[in-house]
Amino acid sequence: MITIFHHARCSKSRAALMLAEQAADRLDEPLLIRDYVAEPLNYAELETLLAQLGQPASALLREDDACTLCPAVLAHREDAIAVLEALAKEPRLLQRPIVVRQGRAIIGRPPEAILALFD
Repeated sequence: MITIFHHARCSKSRAALMLAEQAADRLDEPLLIRDYVAEPLNYAELETLLAQLGQPASALLREDDACTLCPAVLAHREDAIAVLEALAKEPRLLQRPIVVRQGRAIIGRPPEAILALFD
């Protein structure tokens, strides 16, 4: 299964969704599209996503949005617990899009970065 954490207002997310849809069709795999703003990830889901990403927790933060929505988290962006707690409380802080397949996650910035999951 391919999962995309998607935000329809984001052009990068829409572009990654198109690529994920094409890959799902080609690979004959189901595609789960999760609007993470309407259906926020809980702390445990964020921990799993972070492990699949294999990057520091700060990679999950949209720093521009953090400046206005939760500036305190920027001072603690190296503290994974603080970052995940902030993301669980304010889903708009989550970097987008993120695509997951076979236990690996990639942030789709640029959207073409997700193609590495489908080779």
